[in-house]
Amino acid sequence: MTSQKNLQLEESMVRFSQQPILVVGDLILDRFVWGRVERISPEAPVPVVEVVTETVHLGGAANVASNLASLGAQPLVVGTIGGDKEGEELLEEFRKQGISSEGVLRDTQRITSTKTRIIAEHQQVCRTDRENRAALSGPLLEDVVSLYGDYMERAGAIIVSDYGKGGLSAKVLQTLIQQSRRVGKFLAVDPKDRDFSIYREASLVTPNKREAEAASGVNIVDEESLLQVGNILLETTAAQYLLITRGEEGMTLFEADRHFNVPTVAREVFDVTGAGDTVIAVLALAVAAGSSMRVAAGLANHAAGVVVGKLGTASVTVDEILLSIAAEG
Repeated sequence: MTSQKNLQLEESMVRFSQQPILVVGDLILDRFVWGRVERISPEAPVPVVEVVTETVHLGGAANVASNLASLGAQPLVVGTIGGDKEGEELLEEFRKQGISSEGVLRDTQRITSTKTRIIAEHQQVCRTDRENRAALSGPLLEDVVSLYGDYMERAGAIIVSDYGKGGLSAKVLQTLIQQSRRVGKFLAVDPKDRDFSIYREASLVTPNKREAEAASGVNIVDEESLLQVGNILLETTAAQYLLITRGEEGMTLFEADRHFNVPTVAREVFDVTGAGDTVIAVLALAVAAGSSMRVAAGLANHAAGVVVGKLGTASVTVDEILLSIAAEG
C-alpha cells in the first residue's frame, strides 16, 4: 500500500517541469551573518560574534519563487522592491536562479524588506528587520494590479505570499481572489493577517499552527481543538481547502466535512526558516500539474521534511523529494 502511494507521489512530479505559477506578495531579502562565539562582551552580557562570512538568500514571496524554480517550474513573480542595494542584491539572486524579474517593480520611495540573521555555532543569535510596512498606493499599486491580470492568464496556479509588509492590502487580496475565480485558476494563500476574512473564497489557505490559533481564538491542544480551529477557519474563509502546518506533528488538511492528518517525515530539524514557502510552492505546483489535494499535501510534507533539515532559508529539488519518498519505504 505504501509503495503504491509513493508511486503516485513520484508520478505527480513528472509534470512539474515548466509549469507557469504566478507568485504575488512581499519580496524579502534574507541576509545571514555567519560567525563564531568565543567570549562575552565586557560592555554587556551578550555574546561577541566573530563574523566569518555573509550570504544572501531570497525570502518571503521571493523564496516561494526560488522553490518553484528549483523544482523545474516557471515562477511568474509580481511584487515591489526599493531603490536600494538590497533591491539590487535580490534581483541578482533572481538572475542567478534564472527567475524572471519582469514583474518586479522598483519604488525609490520605499526600502527593500530585509531580514538579517546572525548565526553562531549553528544557532540564531538575533535577527534585525529593515522594512516599510506602508500599503502600496497610487500609480505603483495600479501597475502591480495590472500585472496581476496579465500574468494570471498565463499561470497554471497562483500563490499569494502575505508577509504583512504592505504589498497586499485587503482590497488587493480580494481583487486577486475574485479575478482568479472568474478565470477558474487555483489560488493558494500563505496568510499573515489575523483576520482571515480578507482571504475569503481563496482555493486554499495554509496557516501554521500559531497563525491558525491567533485567527480562530482557539489554542490547539488536542484533536478536538484542532478540528474546532479547522472548522472555524473554513467557515471564515469559505476556502475549498485549509491546510494547517503543525511542525513536528505534521500537517492537517481540511475540506468541507472531512479532514486528514499527514504525519511529519522530517528526520532532523535544524531550521524552520522558510518552510512555509516550500510547502505552498509544492502544493500549488502539484495542483497545477494535475495532482489531487491529498497527493499535493503528501508531496509538500516530504518537501518540508527536507528543508527543515537545512540551515537558513532553503529550497528543495525534485530529487530531494524523491529521496525522502524512497526513505519512507
